[in-house]
Amino acid sequence: MATGTLETFPNPRPEREYEIEIRCPEFTSVCPKTGLPDFGEIRITYAPGDQCIELKALKYYLIEFRNRGIYYEHVTNQILDDLVGACQPRRMTVVGDFSVRGGIKTIVTATYTRA
Repeated sequence: MATGTLETFPNPRPEREYEIEIRCPEFTSVCPKTGLPDFGEIRITYAPGDQCIELKALKYYLIEFRNRGIYYEHVTNQILDDLVGACQPRRMTVVGDFSVRGGIKTIVTATYTRA
């Protein structure tokens, strides 16, 4: 992905541990096997370090997946990797909660904790 679209801003309270939850209920990508669209919700929960994720840039970053053929497991982990790289959080969880397809519901959870 073009992670250059991700932007951050200084955490206004870096001395305090707190949690930010972001929900993206209109996430879309493409099934790499069938070429059909996949729909779902991406939920991001993180405890910021020195930087926070800028939301407009995050929206544009997520839109980049709209035409990309990618499996649920890959997209969820890719989002986590890219966001951790951009903002270096204390901890982060990304949940890909994908819509039912063919009678199967899939939820993928990827986590990161700073060592």
